[in-house]
Amino acid sequence: MLAVILSGGSGTRLWPLSRETYPKQFLPVVSDETLLSETLLRGLSVDESARVMAVTNEEHRFVVAAHMQRLAGDRADSIVLEPAGRNTAPAIALAALAAQSGAPDELLLVMPSDHVLKDLEAFKASVAIGSKAARDGKLVTFGVVPTSAHTGYGYIRAGEESGGFLEVSGFVEKPDEATAQQYLDEGGYFWNSGMFMFRADRYLEELGKYQPDILDACERAFAGREGDLDFIRVDKAAFEICPDNSIDYAVMEKTDDAVVVPLDAGWSDVGSWSALWEIQPQDEQGNVCRGDVIIEDVSGSYIHSEGRLIAALGVTDHVIVETDDVVLVADRNRVQDVKRLVAQVKAQGRDEHRFHKKVHRPWGTYEGIAMGERFQVKRITVNPGASLSLQKHHHRAEHWIVVKGTANVVRGEEHIMLTEDQSTYIPLGFQHRLSNPGVIPLELIEVQTGSYLGEDDIVRFADTYNRV
Repeated sequence: MLAVILSGGSGTRLWPLSRETYPKQFLPVVSDETLLSETLLRGLSVDESARVMAVTNEEHRFVVAAHMQRLAGDRADSIVLEPAGRNTAPAIALAALAAQSGAPDELLLVMPSDHVLKDLEAFKASVAIGSKAARDGKLVTFGVVPTSAHTGYGYIRAGEESGGFLEVSGFVEKPDEATAQQYLDEGGYFWNSGMFMFRADRYLEELGKYQPDILDACERAFAGREGDLDFIRVDKAAFEICPDNSIDYAVMEKTDDAVVVPLDAGWSDVGSWSALWEIQPQDEQGNVCRGDVIIEDVSGSYIHSEGRLIAALGVTDHVIVETDDVVLVADRNRVQDVKRLVAQVKAQGRDEHRFHKKVHRPWGTYEGIAMGERFQVKRITVNPGASLSLQKHHHRAEHWIVVKGTANVVRGEEHIMLTEDQSTYIPLGFQHRLSNPGVIPLELIEVQTGSYLGEDDIVRFADTYNRV
């Protein structure tokens, strides 16, 4: 079995914790593990020989790779990169084509990377039922047993039962409250989880039958693939002409072989702050508090601090989220409208929708500490054995002070080894490179000075990670 993890989303509904460059699947919003970590471990748990594959984009590739290397080891299959977002039907087609190149009838378990499932054993039991149907050529979707008249999910209408699974009678869009209550009262309706299972060859066969233009574009893109470190790069030009469509619309609503397996495992798509509030333990007043929080006369609220103390008094049904650069205060019943705030941030030409103050790179992280006219201060962490690119800047000079660890520095023709409390200066226009030869993270303070301090003032001459 091959667990295919879809990890291409931007997660704006959990802004400001989730940002475009580091969305919710990379965050530990429910436990000490990230949502992607929990999804990877879930995929590996279904079978001792199960492997994992990820489908992601250019921007997130190194974060996904780090998760795969840490958790999957030799059970990591590959990471397929989408040159552009084209929804789930093409993404799964690329995964199926990659899997089929090894075994045409490879069984695929497709899971979004940012969902929560509390009951692993119940999930594994549903997968076991689904695998029997999938091996027989069925296209399986997992329908979550509803616990409320939820209006935020699409629904699956089930038909006749056979062997632990049910025929799919139809898919219905997100209902209004009265319709959702009717579904709950009638029974036979399930929340659409967005998880699937089928043989690679069967999915491609049905995709070719109902959406031949998608299959053709994906086959052309995959045929032009190139290897790059741990990644499979498909042909960009071929993939960009692929139609944008979800697997539900493209295949599952049309095929005669769709079946649904009930799933009762404490599922949530963590699609909003109110959803996060719902699935976590609450105090006697119905509050969920994470981080440094003090409250008095507060009820029904979700309060999350990333660093600074949050003190709340006399509020009800609120969401308060603090990060290094943004504080969100919202009515818990209005959190679906957070996207309107994100739209305003974009319209004002700001960066808070894309970046956290701490920015992740394949070699480690950097974090802005202070900025003024012609200067900027950053905290840089380089992972053991990692190296930045050999580069230069046209508009800035840099001063490096080592706080912890050992730094190997290339500066022009010089090679310098720096340890704690030592420093060096990189003049404007000098080729330079920073590496960590040690076994602990290298931490340093960088002071930039110059006429322009943007991240695009980089000319790379060599790079371990094949960046431009």
